[in-house]
Amino acid sequence: MDNDLFWLFTLNVKPGKFDEFKRLVSDVVAATRKEPGTLAYQYAANEDQTIVHIYERYRDSEAFVTHVEQAFAEYAERFLSLVSVESLIVYGVPNAQARKALDTFNATYMTLFDGFSRA
Repeated sequence: MDNDLFWLFTLNVKPGKFDEFKRLVSDVVAATRKEPGTLAYQYAANEDQTIVHIYERYRDSEAFVTHVEQAFAEYAERFLSLVSVESLIVYGVPNAQARKALDTFNATYMTLFDGFSRA
């Protein structure tokens, strides 16, 4: 659990693009589901479908880097054409390679100091 990483993206969906975005997300989720190091990968939208949160949790930094380089890579350009990233809050301590990828979204890093997580 010490290497466990998780975060919350807040995305703004471009006007009229939610249905297209939702179809793309279905493909991204299907690809990501095959990654053993991805522990959670969930999307949620507000009522008017203009804001989306993505909760992602990875076994460790290497699992996240694998996700970026393999499952997400083929969808990234189209994905980012449909949304803008409002914020990214990261929990845990990503390694330098993971942090480099997260920094492209102006991540805010939060250091865990107490609590627990059940598998």
